[in-house]
Amino acid sequence: MIISLIGYMGSGKSHISKVLSQKMSLKLIDLDKEIFLKNGMTIPEIFEKKGEIYFRKEERRLLEEILNTEKNCILSLGGGTPAYFNNMELINEKSESIYLRTTVKTLTERLLKQKQKRPLIAKIPDEQLPEFIGQHLFERQLFYSKAKHTVITDSKVPDDIAAEIAALF
Repeated sequence: MIISLIGYMGSGKSHISKVLSQKMSLKLIDLDKEIFLKNGMTIPEIFEKKGEIYFRKEERRLLEEILNTEKNCILSLGGGTPAYFNNMELINEKSESIYLRTTVKTLTERLLKQKQKRPLIAKIPDEQLPEFIGQHLFERQLFYSKAKHTVITDSKVPDDIAAEIAALF
């Protein structure tokens, strides 16, 4: 079984996937790390040098490859992955999808600390970040809401979130 974690950047996908993979003794695959390994560039470098369209095509190619070849793993996806091509349908067809739902307030608090590592928000003034996140989350909600399961992450520690996800299976 493949368990795919989806959600907005800052929702905890990378951290929770690590905790969950240990808890369930399953291999961990982080799609962004796979893209980095295959391209020899960080995500911000790919965005800067090759553009978002290249990135999204590469993301789709590797997503498909992983979903078609892996059997048992935790798959941590990028925040935008479900919103492109028919990725969400593919994710649901080939895996158990979990949406890590997080409020704009919590996302803003977390992302203000990580802005420079996030190409999508690096140049947005701090005071405009909540509005940007709210708008973006609204646009992506259509895709995130298609997940088979939703886990609310606000005011919970990663161990509790991982336990809640593990209990679903």
